Amino acid sequence: MSQSPPELPGMIETADDGDRPSITDVNGTVARFEMAYSPDKPERFAFGPPLSQRIGSLLYMSFALILAGAVLLAYNGSSNSRLFTWIVEGDRHRPFGSIPLTIIVFCSALATVVRASLRGVIVTGDGVEARYLLPMGVPRIRKWNWAQIDRLVIADDDVMLELWNGTYEHLPKVRDGKKLADLLERIGGARGRTITRLGAKRAA
Repeated sequence: MSQSPPELPGMIETADDGDRPSITDVNGTVARFEMAYSPDKPERFAFGPPLSQRIGSLLYMSFALILAGAVLLAYNGSSNSRLFTWIVEGDRHRPFGSIPLTIIVFCSALATVVRASLRGVIVTGDGVEARYLLPMGVPRIRKWNWAQIDRLVIADDDVMLELWNGTYEHLPKVRDGKKLADLLERIGGARGRTITRLGAKRAA
């Protein structure tokens, strides 16, 4: 006499896949799947250009602000002042007024400040990015990952990269040059890059 197989507790028998109950029907809740791992953002260290490369643009911006202040004071000050006579009344006989001229000068100075700040070096966990400013104000960006860098040649606040193909790249001057050099020495050493220190020996 054949015996039917015993029923397993907790199992739901269905005739076909079309009538199979969903997981939400069985449990009465919505199934949710979440990623258990969220990668952290890589560290990023930015070094801007030194003051010597920004002084010209800062002086130009100072001139633009003084000009804007003088025009604003003339149009809102006393009509008996020399500034009012020279700027406001003088605009009546000029082909180009002081207000549009001030706007043009200020926008030009702002663009000069922004352009000057494009220089610098950015260091991340993936590599090094150098930002140069070519003649005529054309920006240039060079990037190298750590696998492309064989050696770092460091002299106080000056850094040069020796690349895998035997070429050298001199990093631009930055405001905190010694801090950049120390940072590159630490990260490069941790990644097995050769470090060459020029100049005075550092204390152990």
